[in-house]
Amino acid sequence: MQMSSIFSDAIRAVPAGQHVLIAGPTASGKSALALEIAARQGGVIVNADASQVYDCWRVITARPSPQEEAQTLHALYGHVAATMPYSTGHWLREVTELLGSGDRLIIVGGTGLYFTALTQGLAEIPATPPEVRTEGDQMPLDALLATLDSSTRNRIDIQNRARVQRAWEVLAATGRGLAAWQNETGPPLLALPNCYPIVFDVNKDWLNERIETRFDIMIREGALEEVDAQQDVYDPTLPAHRAIGVPELMAHVRGEITLEAAKAAAVIATRRFAKRQRTWMRSKMADWRPIALG
Repeated sequence: MQMSSIFSDAIRAVPAGQHVLIAGPTASGKSALALEIAARQGGVIVNADASQVYDCWRVITARPSPQEEAQTLHALYGHVAATMPYSTGHWLREVTELLGSGDRLIIVGGTGLYFTALTQGLAEIPATPPEVRTEGDQMPLDALLATLDSSTRNRIDIQNRARVQRAWEVLAATGRGLAAWQNETGPPLLALPNCYPIVFDVNKDWLNERIETRFDIMIREGALEEVDAQQDVYDPTLPAHRAIGVPELMAHVRGEITLEAAKAAAVIATRRFAKRQRTWMRSKMADWRPIALG
C-alpha cells in the first residue's frame, strides 16, 4: 500500500480538534503526515526533534522547507542558537506555552525523551553548573558510563553520548542518580488519554533505503554548503554540532575525507540512530497507535 493511502486511512481516524503526537524514526515520513493532518483538519505543527531546534541547520537536519512552513503554522523549529543550552526542560516549557494558547497542536519528531517528558512528566532537576559540563565534555563515553548507577544505566540509551553525559552531570552536580530524580516526576503536561498518539512502525530495509536516498537529496539541496558555512565556528562539543551528518561533512569540508567517505559514514550513523529510535519506540510507545510502513 502506498504511503498516501496509509496516511489517508490514518487521518480519517484522527479526531478533529484533538492534539496529535507523531513519533517515528528519522526519514520515515513523519513531517509529511503532520502536514496532511494540518491541511485537512487544521493545527500548529510543533517540532519534537532535538536537532531541528537549532538555527544553523535546515537541510542537514531535514527541517521543513520554507515552502512547507508556508503551508501552515510551525513552531519550535530553528529558533535556538547553536551556542545556547537547550534541554528537554526548555522544550517542555515552550510546549506548555503553546498549549496555553488554545491552538490545536500536531507535535511531530523523533526525540523519544521529549515525548516521554510530555506524556509522563519531567523531573525537576537542578541546573548543571558550567564547570561540571565542561569536565564532562572532556571525558570519554566509557568513563562517563562507569560512574552511573545501574538504575540510571538501565533507563537511558547508553550509546547516546548526550544522554549519558547528561546523566553523569546530574550525578556529579547533585550526588543523586538521574533515575532517582526521575522517580520523583510530577504529573504529565499532556497525558496520552488527552491526545491522539501515533507511532511509525517501519520495516528496517525500507527505512535504510530511504535514509540513503534522503542523504543524496540533502547533498543536492545544499547540506554541504550549510556545513561549510559553520566551519569557522564549529565546536564538536556542542550538541548542535553533533547532529548526524554534521561531523562527517565537516571532515570532508576540512579535507580530511572524500565526499563519498563522508556520505557513507553519515548514512551508517543515521541507520544506527534510526535503529536506536525504533528500539526505544517499540519499548516505550507500545500503547501508542501504530502505523506500519515499508
